[in-house]
Parts: sequence; structure tokens; C-alpha cells
Amino acid sequence: MTTSSPVRPVRLWEDGFALDPYGYYAALRAQGPVGWAELAPGVPAYVVTERRAALELLRDTVTFSHDPRPWESTVAGDSPVLGMMRWRPNSLFADGAAHVRYRASLIDAFDRIEPHDLRDRVHRAVHVLVSRIGPRGQADLVGEFARPLMALVFNSLFGLPDSQSERLDRALGMMMEGGAQAAEGEAEFGGYVLELVAAKAELRGDDLPSWLLDHPAGLSPEEVAWQVFLTLGAGHEPTANLVSNALSRILGTSVYYSTLTSGARPVMDAVVEVLHHETPLANYGIHYARSPVTFHGAWIRPAIPVVVSYGALAHFAEQEVVSGRHPKDASHLSWSAGPHACPVKRHTLLIATEAIERLTLWLPDLEPVVEREQLTWRPGPFHRSLTSLPVRFSPRSPDQPGDPS
Repeated sequence: MTTSSPVRPVRLWEDGFALDPYGYYAALRAQGPVGWAELAPGVPAYVVTERRAALELLRDTVTFSHDPRPWESTVAGDSPVLGMMRWRPNSLFADGAAHVRYRASLIDAFDRIEPHDLRDRVHRAVHVLVSRIGPRGQADLVGEFARPLMALVFNSLFGLPDSQSERLDRALGMMMEGGAQAAEGEAEFGGYVLELVAAKAELRGDDLPSWLLDHPAGLSPEEVAWQVFLTLGAGHEPTANLVSNALSRILGTSVYYSTLTSGARPVMDAVVEVLHHETPLANYGIHYARSPVTFHGAWIRPAIPVVVSYGALAHFAEQEVVSGRHPKDASHLSWSAGPHACPVKRHTLLIATEAIERLTLWLPDLEPVVEREQLTWRPGPFHRSLTSLPVRFSPRSPDQPGDPS
């Protein structure tokens, strides 16, 4: 497979991809370990669907770069995927010393968050949301729980009031979908971050932006803004999807839910299942060849994205388990690998598991309104994200006697 090949690109931007991503992954895998796709109309990409090739790509800092600027110069300014892919001076798009500097500042800042403090923030956010939905006896666990929960938690960590949560959630949702509103979402999110960092530059607080501003790495306010842009986006959207995808798996299997609520099976089992089989960030880990190179049978040209399909890797690994051809190393790659692997996965796991555990303590008889097979998914080439997860339950107020402490 080469870029001049007559192979028709697999269109990850089509509505059909959200409906049945596995058919699209099969079409990519049929081309070999590296398939030919489109992320948006007229935006081609190589997509890696084989585990060994993915690990090699993620660990190879000599052949491949994370800097998208050569590609960016070839793309129309109104491309709907630019919001997720354009260059910014942060750890995601940096190589070498710059990457080490940015990444170290983020790790150090997040290391200041104690687990008990993060747990308390999640519990408070769940209480706020259950106060809204509990008395009604019905809710959408995507739009009324998972997404607003992440906005509440991350606004808390970044020193913003709860009143700003809806704005954050709306902007990130538009940007992630990569559709007609992507540019509007990117602009709104960018303004949100710039206002936040400007306020913290004037008056510090006990929060992540302030810690980044005061970090020994000496980041400028502009550099801090771009680290915040990255961490808010990477933290909010995938974690919200992780929570809602895990809840859909739990509630979609009555035996699973009963063992969960009885304490016989931990929430972590469901979260790990999602990471293995239905990863929230389905296609990302974007690299660019520094020069033309043959990679696992594909002729890779510079200035064309090379995307890791974590969703395809998970899907084909699951098929191998079912067929008995279980790989020696069955660990998932949802956290990526190599020097750009997720630096804050323990924080993400704590948020997701605590959110689900707390919700099911408050509302122990959650019942799905729609069969799991009939749930719908948001469009977009990058994520695996439910549009809604409607449930019913016995009405409950968080203030009534006998509530969880």
C-alpha cells in the first residue's frame, strides 16, 4: 500500500464509522498493518492497526516526529480536524528537550494532587449532579452525568468555579467531533484557557495553572496556557467517555451490575474492560515521518499523519482472545506507549472508578432504558463516545437519611 495506490481511503469521518467502527477497522486491516484512510474530506492519513507496528511507531523518536507543522501547511485553514491536530507548544506536539521540559512540568504539577483530595473533588461533583437528577428518577448518564462531572472536577483542579463547567463541556465536545462546529469549539476553548491563565498570572491559587506558572522549568504564561489547553482537553473528553462507556457495559449486563452493586466485582473491572475493548480515544497517537520511509509494508511520506488506531488494536486483540489466539502481551495500549505515554493515568483511573462507585451508591437500582446494542455514538474520527445513556431509577435526594458518607 502506497499513497499512489488505487486503494480507496477508509473514510473515518463518515457517519457510518460511528455506527460500526469495526467494519472500518476490518477494511483498514485488510490493507496490512498500516492502512490508508481519511480523517476528514481530503485529509489522508496512514492508520496503524497492528500491535507490533503501533509499539514500534510509538517508541521510535528517530524516524518519526510529533511536530505537525509540515502537514499543517498542506491543509485548508477550515479543516475540521485542525482543532485536534494543529501544532501548539505543549508536550503532545514536541520532541526532544522541549518535550521533556513540558512533560516534566505536567507530571510534577499533577503529583501535587493527593489521591484523597482528588477523591473528595469527585465525590463533591457526584453529589452536585445527583442533587439535580436524583429526584426525577430518570437521567441521561452521558449529558447529565459523565460529561458535566468531568467539567466540574477539572474546573476544580484548574481553579475555576462550577458555573464555568457548561462552557468547557460545550467547547470540547464541538472540537472533538471534528465537524462543522469544530473551529467554533476550538476558538471557544482557546479563549477559555487564555482567560484562565491570565487570571492565574495576576493572582495565584492552589491549582494546576498556578503550579505550572511557578514550576522551576520557567514556563512562560503562553507555554502554561498551551499545557493547560492540552491537559484540560485530554483529561475531560476521554475520561468522560471512559466513564460513560464503562457504565453502558455495566448496566447492559444484569449479572455484571448485580455483582458490582453487591461488591463482589470491583468497578475497576469494567473500566479495564473498556480500556481493552472500547477505548475512549479510538484513533490518535499521531506521528509524522521525518523523511520518506518504508514502515511495515507501507511507503510513508512526510507531511501525512500516521495515526495509531487504539480502537482497532483493541478490537483485533479481542478477536484473538475469542479465537484462542491470545497474544503473549495482552496489555492494552489505551494509555499509549513510549515517551509520549499518558503521564497521569492513575489520576484518570481514580476519577473514573470513584465516579462510578459513588453514582451506584447513591442510585443503586439504575436500569437502562435502551438496549446496549441500540445506543448511538457521536460522529468523529478520534473518539468512541456515546451520544446518550438513558436510565431510570428510584427517585432519591442526596439529603435524605441513610445516604453514603
